[in-house]
Amino acid sequence: MANDPDIVISVKGLTKSYGNFEAVRGIDFEVRRGEVLALLGPNGAGKTTTVEILEGFHDRDSGEVSVLGADPSHRDRGLRAKIGIVLQACAVDPFLTVTEAITQRAGLYSNPRPVGEVVDLVGLEAKRRARIKTLSGGQQRRLDLGLALVGDPELIFLDEPTTGFDPSARRESWDLVRGLCAEGRTVVLTTHYMDEAQALANSVTVIVAGKVVASGPPDTLGGRDRGETTVRFTLPSGVTVDDLPTPLGICPRVRHHAVEFSLPDATTFLHDLTGWAVARGEALEHLTVKRPSLEDVYLSLTGGVDELDELDELEELEELEELEE
Repeated sequence: MANDPDIVISVKGLTKSYGNFEAVRGIDFEVRRGEVLALLGPNGAGKTTTVEILEGFHDRDSGEVSVLGADPSHRDRGLRAKIGIVLQACAVDPFLTVTEAITQRAGLYSNPRPVGEVVDLVGLEAKRRARIKTLSGGQQRRLDLGLALVGDPELIFLDEPTTGFDPSARRESWDLVRGLCAEGRTVVLTTHYMDEAQALANSVTVIVAGKVVASGPPDTLGGRDRGETTVRFTLPSGVTVDDLPTPLGICPRVRHHAVEFSLPDATTFLHDLTGWAVARGEALEHLTVKRPSLEDVYLSLTGGVDELDELDELEELEELEELEE
């Protein structure tokens, strides 16, 4: 692999099978320093297996993997110390206080961040003396993030980090991730919230059935930037579709009193439409202009599947592999 210090993660031709089941089938991607990569895909698509290989918890069958310049399969303690992990559920003694739990975790590292600084960073300053068993779901996720950050990691894996957060807490969490990246840290994010991926990710990789089906910036993923623009509004009273300044070759869709146009570029049409409405003194009620969202593109790439049939089989095979080890 190329020795580029700005490439934090490099994956080429990654494969992993459990028995006869191919969980990961030739995945390629790179993550640069200070970036957020969002790994998206249905449950059972191979995201978790891929991430666990990057974290050093599973061995790959083939392919090349470099994390912070090292092979994670060697399970080097130095590499582990540079990585922070936020799992969907972390096992922590529920009778410890927030400060005690983070202090205990800090003891595992040679140069941890100050415990009080971490508590404040994740927004738990008012709960620093509270026992973990008394925390709400959102507060426990904040603690999980604090446990991952106390080692002052260069690379952070976030698995569904804002589950249980209210809208305000989610936005605060996003600001925290942006701040970490501004410090030069790198984040790998798995999430089912498309607005979260849109807000945070520099790059998105969509995995379906163990293969990458699309990769790129969220604004251009899957040709999103070239998708048609949809213009919707309610027809004014007494107006028919034939009265509208319809572009040549465009056939609008009409349902009840709502009309919808889909166009490659809506700029000229919107100029003509609003000019027509102003000249006639008409109001274009419920006027909306929409480009394909990241969720629209994601659903088209995954076929709208939330969970693949292989998921249960994959989990059983993972358990068997762990027993064999």
